[in-house]
Amino acid sequence: VPTKTYDTGAYHEPGPIGILFKVVHAFLYLVQPNSFPQGKQLNIRFSIFIWSHCQITVQYLLLPLFLSELQAIYYEIGFIVSAALGLLFILLLPLVGLCFCMCRCCDNCGGEMHQRQKKNADCQRSCFATFLFVASLIIRQVVGVLCAYAANQHLTNQVRGAKKLVNSNFKDLKIFLNDTPAQIDYLVSQYNTTKDKALSDLNSKYFDLKAVTIRETKEALENVSVSVEVLQEGTERLHANLTDVKTHLSNTLNDSACSAVQAASTCNIIRNSLNQLNINANFSGLPGVSSQLAKVNDVLKIDLSSLVQKVRFLAGSSSIDTLGCLDIKTVLETIGANISSFTKNLPVEKILADLTIYLTQSEAYVQDYFPVVEQYDFYRWLGCLILCCMVVLILVFYYLGLLCGTCGYDKHASPTTRGCISNTGGNFLMAGVGFSFLFSWVLMIVVVLTFVTGGNVEKLVCEPFEDKTLFKVLDTPYLLNQHWKNYLSGILFKNPNINLTFEKVYSDCKENKGIYTSLHLEHLFNINEFLNISMYTEDVALRIEHIQINLSKIILLDEIGKENLLNFSSSGIEGINFVAYLTEINKSVTKVDLLSFANDLEARADQLPKGALENALKGHANSIRMIHNQQVVPLEQAMSTLNQSIRLLKRTSSELMVKVKNVISAVNAAQLLINNNASQVIVQETKKFMDTVIGYFEQYVEWVKESIAMEVAACKPIANVIDTAVDIFLCSYIADSVNTFWFGLGGSSIFLIPAIIFAVKLSKYYRRMDTEDVYDE
Repeated sequence: VPTKTYDTGAYHEPGPIGILFKVVHAFLYLVQPNSFPQGKQLNIRFSIFIWSHCQITVQYLLLPLFLSELQAIYYEIGFIVSAALGLLFILLLPLVGLCFCMCRCCDNCGGEMHQRQKKNADCQRSCFATFLFVASLIIRQVVGVLCAYAANQHLTNQVRGAKKLVNSNFKDLKIFLNDTPAQIDYLVSQYNTTKDKALSDLNSKYFDLKAVTIRETKEALENVSVSVEVLQEGTERLHANLTDVKTHLSNTLNDSACSAVQAASTCNIIRNSLNQLNINANFSGLPGVSSQLAKVNDVLKIDLSSLVQKVRFLAGSSSIDTLGCLDIKTVLETIGANISSFTKNLPVEKILADLTIYLTQSEAYVQDYFPVVEQYDFYRWLGCLILCCMVVLILVFYYLGLLCGTCGYDKHASPTTRGCISNTGGNFLMAGVGFSFLFSWVLMIVVVLTFVTGGNVEKLVCEPFEDKTLFKVLDTPYLLNQHWKNYLSGILFKNPNINLTFEKVYSDCKENKGIYTSLHLEHLFNINEFLNISMYTEDVALRIEHIQINLSKIILLDEIGKENLLNFSSSGIEGINFVAYLTEINKSVTKVDLLSFANDLEARADQLPKGALENALKGHANSIRMIHNQQVVPLEQAMSTLNQSIRLLKRTSSELMVKVKNVISAVNAAQLLINNNASQVIVQETKKFMDTVIGYFEQYVEWVKESIAMEVAACKPIANVIDTAVDIFLCSYIADSVNTFWFGLGGSSIFLIPAIIFAVKLSKYYRRMDTEDVYDE
């Protein structure tokens, strides 16, 4: 079945940021290592009471399948504890900051501008500066603002590139809808091929019996007779020509030029080789085959074809031909008409037209609102960037404080005489502390909200979708509808008892199976009922069983035919002297290869001095080549024909009498069968032939069923849409980015606490004090 190629690849590779995604997944596994829950779906509200004054309610709308509230709490215990810690952070850090400010205003908590002199002051200052630098570095790079910024930018980039993926899915869905009618038309059109094959076999079911062996024998005898005549005449002519060449060569070698010292040895070699220019095979003594050929011609004077025509006892006058052929043709025509009506009964056109309209409207809706999505994503990106900038602002104050404090610090100066740069560094550190108290709780609010949302989406949607547990949840009996055992079959067929599950449909579409199989559409229209051939062939088979045919008057081979076969067996072919023929055939035409002799003669001539003798020898070499081409080559071809004919006659003559008697015995047995049991045999053979012809269509029907089940309307695009929406958009684009964002922002917020402590401690060593310890001498 012709299929189109789909463009959408429902797979997303995040790139380098994928390392961060894996770290976040590992952290979420630590938070929530429990397996996906099974049970009854509940909407649970978790109420957390803090100081008996505040009630914060978190509703998990995505919590599926819990047997009890205790199981729900057990499954979500990691998120509950983490969210509770986040809420404590949100509530306590501003209070601690407020108390810290009030305490410092009262010259406590380091607010007193007096520093006591200690021996290990330099060591403490270095340690505090190092710890603050490490905490700031972690906030900025390891789990901090860079991680959050990368996740924020990744989400924006994916949203901007999502339009191409959406368009690709819509394109594949259009191909899916438009290609389905063409595939069905292709299935219907292929019936004509099957029908033509069946009718071709039906019209060529008879065979002709011919006297092939006798005619082949006649042709072989004629070839032998003609070839022997050709060879006899050719060898005589060749012998004469070779004699002339030898005479002329001998005269040339008797020339006085051969008496010279330089030419004498060469001429003697050539003179000694002249005896090789003779014929080797002698066909003049071979016996003729004219007597055998005459006997075979006498046999063929009687028209064997007219005798053999009687074998065609299934000729046009027989009622079995008219009944069998016409009934089988009627069955084929009926089945073809039924296939056409079957395709018309399928509600394909209406369904596809409705789906096309819906798809077009959906695509237009997406195209219209995609700019709005991009605009809102820009607002989200800007808000997340502001949150990152809050952390960056705090880090800037800390880094400036470390820079100014370290560069401006004078270990010889007393606390009251510290320089302006050192004092500015201390003020920067305290500014960072102040902004930490102001911003940290805001950051933690965002972290808690995104953590609860993104973390549960990852654990309750993305991970179950990857291992198909989510589909098992949706397939839980009476889950989505308390009155339906199977929700999907209840929606499609109004019969919730049909075993049609989300998991099976998704898996079949993922494997690119046909939608007929994936959605079990046999419950809407069963193709087996429309393509059942047995109901068309039963009547024909019943009529064939009751046929009565009388063939007792048919004679396959009369006495004249038998006599001719016996005459053929005694035609004398076995008396041919095959050994004499094969002996001469296996010989070469001449004693020496004339081409090799001519080439050798020409090479000898090149050894002689330039002159008339050399030219004469080369002329004789050319004459020998001409004799080879014009006489030896045709003789070799005639010998090849004679060889084939003799071997055929030899094979035919072996046990000829026994073979003829076997043929006559077989014909007599066939005659006896026709006279006694022909009608039943003919009916049986006709039924077998009808089964063969109908078998073509049965094979076609099975192919149609298999194609409709596995190839027609292959629903890979539907699985791609689900993968794109859930696995790519929701999980890879949104959930992973959101989870990485809160992971980085939350880590920054947590590390602000030690940074605050170290900054307050360190600022005491950089700021200019109002008083200092005085020691009397």
